[in-house]
Amino acid sequence: MNGSAPRSIDDYLTALRASLAGEDPALIQDALYDAEAHLRAEAAANPGKPEAEVLERVVDTYGRPEEIAAAYRDAEVKVAHAFQVPRATSPRGPLKRFFSVYSDPHAYLSLFFMFMSLVTGIVYFTFAVTGLSLSFGLAILIFGLPLFLAFIGIARVIALGEGRLLEAVSGERMPRRPVHPGPRGSLWERIGAMLRDARTWSTLVYLMLMLPLGIIYFTLATTALSLGVSLTFVPIIGIGNRLDWWAEWGIDRLDMHPMWFDTPAGWVFCVVMGPVVLTALLHFARAVIGLHARTAKALLVT
Repeated sequence: MNGSAPRSIDDYLTALRASLAGEDPALIQDALYDAEAHLRAEAAANPGKPEAEVLERVVDTYGRPEEIAAAYRDAEVKVAHAFQVPRATSPRGPLKRFFSVYSDPHAYLSLFFMFMSLVTGIVYFTFAVTGLSLSFGLAILIFGLPLFLAFIGIARVIALGEGRLLEAVSGERMPRRPVHPGPRGSLWERIGAMLRDARTWSTLVYLMLMLPLGIIYFTLATTALSLGVSLTFVPIIGIGNRLDWWAEWGIDRLDMHPMWFDTPAGWVFCVVMGPVVLTALLHFARAVIGLHARTAKALLVT
């Protein structure tokens, strides 16, 4: 190694981060985790040797920071290309573009996420509030500190899983590996590092925000879906009223409000507006969850 080569693991990681400057933060986190895990494992396997000597030998086989950065860039392009959903030629005309959302799988997944977010929001909020309450409430006891460490560790695992889910739903690149915990230290050092890490608190903020967001997402999705389906089926209900389809259930007719819906003109309006509402819902879900994924990335990724 020449004089400008990294002389410690921290120097290597700093150089790797600099070589990846401008890349996606999720890609940088993955690359740093892989490099740090490999280098610290090698250092732990050679406890009697200076870190600089171990690093010099490892770099010859693992690669220099700029080489690793180039390899990750190439791999990212290949993976993104392999998992890219094939898209048909962009349809011409605003009407065709509006209804082309039905061919986008991310739109359906985003709508599903809006419904599911109420459940995950309740789970995340309950976990975060309970964990914080127990951690601070039992901090004066001997098992309060290990409980806090376990709570933060589980929160980070949840954050990693949430990121992978959001990537599948929205297509936004999220980390595939967690942040490396760094060199082993004492219990107090680990606690201090967690308290100083802004991602610890931003992760908890995200987990607690998921409850109000989940309520909003679920309410909007349920309301729009119910409205769209109801409008679409108005003509069928109107025809059924005139042909006494409901008589066998002891129902004379199904009333509709406003009453003009149960007219030929109302039927035409509902047949048109029902699919429009459902299509707009898919556009809305895709846009909102895309924004949600980018916000989550800012809170969950280092």
